[in-house]
Amino acid sequence: MHPGKQAAALAALEYVANDALLGVGTGSTVNVFIDTLAARGPRIQGAVASSEATAERLKSHGIDVLDLNMTGSLELYIDGADEVNPALQLIKGGGGALTREKIIAAASREFLCIVDRSKQVEVLGDFPLPVEVIPMARSFVAREIVRMGADPEYREGPRTDNGNIIIDCYGFSITDPLALEAALNAIPGVVTNGLFAARAADILLVGLDDGKVETIKR
Repeated sequence: MHPGKQAAALAALEYVANDALLGVGTGSTVNVFIDTLAARGPRIQGAVASSEATAERLKSHGIDVLDLNMTGSLELYIDGADEVNPALQLIKGGGGALTREKIIAAASREFLCIVDRSKQVEVLGDFPLPVEVIPMARSFVAREIVRMGADPEYREGPRTDNGNIIIDCYGFSITDPLALEAALNAIPGVVTNGLFAARAADILLVGLDDGKVETIKR
């Protein structure tokens, strides 16, 4: 297991209160967090999951999976990232769960992001930016992305948990994440994109190879 992921996941437990209602994201670092929470963390009321895979992992540990429509606003959302810049703006969606992740992040008072050092960048965009698209709009959205200066690539494989497709955008140098997030979301047929700039992380825990953790707050 990557020591940085383990360190960040363990440090995240300090932010989880007893009987909390959590939002829980998707990905390898979050999986470590879920396993660590079940083994060593406080007992929580339950969690809202950002993907079917996360829901199954939570259930396997006996953690109740809740519906966001029933819980209302959440105190804390914990998730990883594919890239994070110094302003704690993120690229997410490598695992395809970006839309539900963005919904839960927006519905949570605090967003705690857990990563290892490899995810920190000065400028977002080396990691291809995922865009969730309604299937009938795939070609149209791809043409619009080309016009914006990127190279779109249809992601093969299963559809998202929402029944949509993913287009990965290569070649964006994202110096203004807020503007690009808004511009992509304005294309008809786009459900959302993987830029978390309008709702950036509030706290970033960076797990280091030596087991230490760096804490950065926005």
